[in-house]
Amino acid sequence: MPSHGLKIKPEGGSLLPMTRTPLDPTSLRGRPCSVAAALSVVGDRWSLLIVRELLFGNGRFSEIARNTGAPRDRLSARLVDLVDSGIVSRSERGYALTAAGADLAGVLAAMRAWADRWVVSAPTLAVSHHEHPIDPVVQCRTCGGPVDSPDVVRQMLVPGWTGQGPIR
Repeated sequence: MPSHGLKIKPEGGSLLPMTRTPLDPTSLRGRPCSVAAALSVVGDRWSLLIVRELLFGNGRFSEIARNTGAPRDRLSARLVDLVDSGIVSRSERGYALTAAGADLAGVLAAMRAWADRWVVSAPTLAVSHHEHPIDPVVQCRTCGGPVDSPDVVRQMLVPGWTGQGPIR
């Protein structure tokens, strides 16, 4: 089974570094959280669909518009946001992912697997490696072992917060 055209590097080039200034998660409303910070950058529907199209190698505005179904004005605005955030780069040949944008491939793979299980009536894409199906997995950075929800150890790294909320 083929990989269905997924591309991590733009054709003819290497990934560019992310140029965005890192966001201080304590500047967000509510719990300081990396997920909330990530959603402030790519948390709308069109942004992740743009990333999907760039992973497929579709870097021209017309290709992205056709394949996402985004209104052209909304698509244009999201592309500007993604370029400004350092997720996407723009050249005379079209749009491409930066290294930060390419790192979203795993996020999209996890979302696809979740949707295939819980949302859609039938999967719409088969992704494989050497003709073997691919399933995203969370693994320990040190030992490489898979991590299941009961095994996860949570440690709040932001002073003044616990798993239940702010310390009063």
